[in-house]
Amino acid sequence: MDIEKVVSSITGDGKLVEEFKKSPVETVKKKVGDSVPKDVIDKIVAAVKAKLEGGKLAGIADKIGGLFNK
Repeated sequence: MDIEKVVSSITGDGKLVEEFKKSPVETVKKKVGDSVPKDVIDKIVAAVKAKLEGGKLAGIADKIGGLFNK
């Protein structure tokens, strides 16, 4: 299983992102199935959270950078 593909498929879909925010484990299970070990699901949940938070931080950094370029 390619964890990056699963992470990208969740973070690239606005509807799945909203579902993930409400129920991370259930959203991941919906994508990968119930047969995946819990530790793998936990890694995917952590990776999605990191990517979502990273995107927020990048957006904030761009806005702050824009303030100094004026």
